[in-house]
Amino acid sequence: MSGLRYTEEFKREAVAQITDRGHSVKSVAEGLGVCTKSIYDWVKRYGSQEPERRVADAGRAENRRLKAELAHVTEERDILKKAAAYFASECR
Repeated sequence: MSGLRYTEEFKREAVAQITDRGHSVKSVAEGLGVCTKSIYDWVKRYGSQEPERRVADAGRAENRRLKAELAHVTEERDILKKAAAYFASECR
């Protein structure tokens, strides 16, 4: 692993060579000196259209927010259950 970091512009241009110009992944990888696995990852990430990617990112953000809210509400519910059990045992 070389540890090189490529810029977003570099990655998008590599993907454009495949999606827009019809070059093969292998030829682009060889021409740029990048492994084919990286190219496939970039195509997966940058190959979809911009609006589609924004919708997907928004969906993931909403999913994270909802999971955090669910965890918070679940914790509140558990506290209330324990409090109800405590007060029920005190009344006996």
